[in-house]
Amino acid sequence: MRSVRVYEHGGPDVLRYETDTPIPEPGPGEVRVRVYAVGINHLDIWTRKGIPGVRLPLPLTLGSDVSGVIDKPGEGVDWVDPGQEVALYPATSCGHCDACLRGNENECPKYAVLGHRRDGGYAEYIVVPARNVLPKPPHLSHAETASLPLVFLTAWHMLVTLAKLQPHETVLVIAGGSGVGSAAIQIAKFFHARVIATAGSDEKMQRCIELGADDVVNHYEEGWSKKVKKMTQNKGVDVVFEHVGQAVWNEVLRCLAWKGRFVTCGATSGAEVQLNIRYLFGKQWSLYGAYMGSMREMLDAWKNVMNGIFRPVLDRTFPLEQAREAHEYIEAKRHFGKVVLKVHEENL
Repeated sequence: MRSVRVYEHGGPDVLRYETDTPIPEPGPGEVRVRVYAVGINHLDIWTRKGIPGVRLPLPLTLGSDVSGVIDKPGEGVDWVDPGQEVALYPATSCGHCDACLRGNENECPKYAVLGHRRDGGYAEYIVVPARNVLPKPPHLSHAETASLPLVFLTAWHMLVTLAKLQPHETVLVIAGGSGVGSAAIQIAKFFHARVIATAGSDEKMQRCIELGADDVVNHYEEGWSKKVKKMTQNKGVDVVFEHVGQAVWNEVLRCLAWKGRFVTCGATSGAEVQLNIRYLFGKQWSLYGAYMGSMREMLDAWKNVMNGIFRPVLDRTFPLEQAREAHEYIEAKRHFGKVVLKVHEENL
């Protein structure tokens, strides 16, 4: 089958397009999915580059967000049929540890994100546990569907489960033009919060407004936190939704209100930051680190995808063989929303 695999860490040039990768066979309790489209996330770029202190199985097929059709159910799988259109919960877990049995799969020691600790969807076929199967929204294309699972799962876990967002609170969404940022804007508005988003250009700022943000600031403008404070009558924001890291850390903390909640899931611009602990305890802040989310959270978010409340923000698509160009496009920060690889043309 055709695939894009990584044999060593590095720049976009390490993405190797192949035409002779063996087609995987599903085992008991698994399904093989024919991939129509696969979304690209910043996790793909971090995985491709290599993450300090993290050993990953190489060679590795990247890609966490899959939309396609059931190709072959494994033994014992009788609740899906070949040809059924599906999306996938983007990770696997052991299913029997305390975390899994409590429904907190993302706390499982063996939690493996597709395309990170096990092969993902940059390929014509993928094998996953049958429990990972989600219904594909009938009103969306495969490309649109592939832009949704990971970012909405992550944003839901951050805003709903960890930050416990309440109606009429103010949320600062960093990089609202990113995949996870665009999901966060929609989720926050669904919970009747006020959203202040950041973006890096006038065009992206306007698109954040069109997506639902109430106010927007340019995060490349020096001292932009002063504008956020002014927007909140110097109170600050109740919740910060952050995933960029070092480049925005100091400005973001200046925006946080007394007893504010800060939740983060990434470090795109760097992982080393400083924190004055006196502000942490003096202002009674809460800091949360987020990593993906549980199947229960996925289903809660997916219900709103199925009924059309949460919608895809698809920037553009590339064919599978142009995965390298797609990575370069994202790293140049030219996108708004998600970039998706098309693997098969049918129904796209």
